Amino acid sequence: MTPRMNSAMCFSNPPGFSRSSRGWIVAAAIGLFSLLLATPTLAASSDWALNEGGRMRLILLPQEADGTRHGALVIEPKPGWITYWKEPGDVGIPPAITPVPGAAYTVERVGFPVPKVLTNGDMTDVGYDHPVTLPISLKNAPDDAEVTLSAFVGVCQNICIPFQADLSVPPNEGGVANAVETALVRSAQAQVPPGPSPEFHVIDHQLGADHRELVIRLKMPAGADSPKAFVSGPSGHVFTHSVASRGADGETVLTLPIGKLPKKYKIAGKHWGILVVSGNQAMETTLAFD
Repeated sequence: MTPRMNSAMCFSNPPGFSRSSRGWIVAAAIGLFSLLLATPTLAASSDWALNEGGRMRLILLPQEADGTRHGALVIEPKPGWITYWKEPGDVGIPPAITPVPGAAYTVERVGFPVPKVLTNGDMTDVGYDHPVTLPISLKNAPDDAEVTLSAFVGVCQNICIPFQADLSVPPNEGGVANAVETALVRSAQAQVPPGPSPEFHVIDHQLGADHRELVIRLKMPAGADSPKAFVSGPSGHVFTHSVASRGADGETVLTLPIGKLPKKYKIAGKHWGILVVSGNQAMETTLAFD
């Protein structure tokens, strides 16, 4: 376990409501209660797995016509704790979600919302200091059979604790979707950054001959804020420090210093990931190196 410094969280006070708004609040509460009563009581989700630093559970929606089954891993760190993005930074643990041995179903995709850069002294982590829901997609996971996935994540405060659990979702014989959990999965899917578009994409990129600097030219949406980038290099390497400038043709240029790469690392044929964030807009793609 790795010693760490304390993380702090700030909470704002809830806004007040006037007397005239109370009728609306009561009506909304009645409507929500009615929705919950109408929701199927059989939830396609696992029990919560508990850990010193938080809890997590698995949600699965009914199988779709093409055999895909969407769902989500819900991770809730305790206040003051953090969990990690797919490339966690200096000492973190990247999430891993896999079928249990012998299962016929497969995990096709795991999505990640935009993370934060979290610094403690001279250590830099990339992750989340709040509850996070990771959308997942499975293949060949029928509704009428129990589905068990092994989830392995890290949660950290003063120490980093590996958090592993086998999460089992019982059979959903009728293939009935729970409205609340469906909304949770759809919301998680919507928070995953999209791929490139004509208005927002990488024009080109170049890694210096000494592998010390990466220069990326970007097409940005009109009026976009100055971007920041998360570049996932070799396994265990993520680069988050960038300087933005304007190129000769009006494009945005990001320059990132590249730290020490693995010994004898060959860049030819490799693919790195890049997430570019500009205000409330984001784009994720890969960088291919010849």
